[in-house]
Amino acid sequence: MSKAIDRAIGVRQGEELDLVKLRTYLKENNIEIQDEISVKQFPGGFSNLTYLINVGTKKYVLRKPPFGANIKSAHDMGREFRVLSSLKPVYTKIPMPIVYCEDDGVLGSSFYLMERVKGIILRNKIPSGLKLTPTHFKKLSHQTIENLVDLHSLELEKSNLISLGKPEGYVHRQVEGWIKRYVKAETDEIPAMNTAAAWMQNNMPLKETRAFIHNDYKYDNLVLDADSLDIKAVLDWEMSTVGDPLMDLGTTLAYWVEAKDHPALQSYNLTWIEGNLTRQEVVEKYADLRGINVNDVLFYYVFGCFKLGVIAQQIYARYKQGYTKDERFAQLIHLVKACGKNAENAIKYNRINNFY
Repeated sequence: MSKAIDRAIGVRQGEELDLVKLRTYLKENNIEIQDEISVKQFPGGFSNLTYLINVGTKKYVLRKPPFGANIKSAHDMGREFRVLSSLKPVYTKIPMPIVYCEDDGVLGSSFYLMERVKGIILRNKIPSGLKLTPTHFKKLSHQTIENLVDLHSLELEKSNLISLGKPEGYVHRQVEGWIKRYVKAETDEIPAMNTAAAWMQNNMPLKETRAFIHNDYKYDNLVLDADSLDIKAVLDWEMSTVGDPLMDLGTTLAYWVEAKDHPALQSYNLTWIEGNLTRQEVVEKYADLRGINVNDVLFYYVFGCFKLGVIAQQIYARYKQGYTKDERFAQLIHLVKACGKNAENAIKYNRINNFY
């Protein structure tokens, strides 16, 4: 399956890096540079930009915010670097963080460097050369939820992970915060998104628990071993914090697309392919592994759908404003509408799947 390993391609127009300044910075920070630097870009992802930095036989991954982004909380490179540094002693499935640069004068924004974890990443289609059966997806979907439970079970105090978030009042802050982000980025009137926003404000759960949460946990943030397809690493920690783990589960459920969901959603995740757990089965497995009751999952799923819709809306708005020329972003308005529709249907039918 080595042919299916995630590969970088040429850098997209308008997203080039200043290699002279990058080389100088790395040398000044004790990163051994004996050969010329070459750069490629990973094609997946819609948020932060991710580059493959080649220096002779050594390979690194560089992460930086997209050009024109002003959403600090979603593109805080320093915080993502600190999260990786804090996780390293207690959780093994992450890349090794190497160096963080907060000087905008080097590459136009802050950025950080980490090791490259080589493996397969499942994005919007099965990679060329890779044959996956329902049995493969059954194993992967189970492992994905097992690993999410592992994250939610990390000890907070002795590890000092507790310093990465403010769990008190987390649900309320998240609901109000994502609604404000949506209003700020809104380009089209989408009634279903407004319905979801109002419903969340009136149906917040009374009780909250706390755990370390990823907040963007899905297949294309997992690096899989090329031979076993086991999870080698989890990527994209920019939104991780300490908060209610059911909010994290809700986000994962929103990404967990099923075969009858809108095609706009199926274009961004492979959980709809035969062999994967259904959303309801995900909840049942998660609840069983944690030994908890998740009967009130409706709220968390609606929140996840709304949040995913807002993320897509923010990126779409940036495209409309001309900050990026990546044509993938032109279609994101359909994803926003599909997310709103799933949230609306969940409220209407009082369930998280089988809407159609």
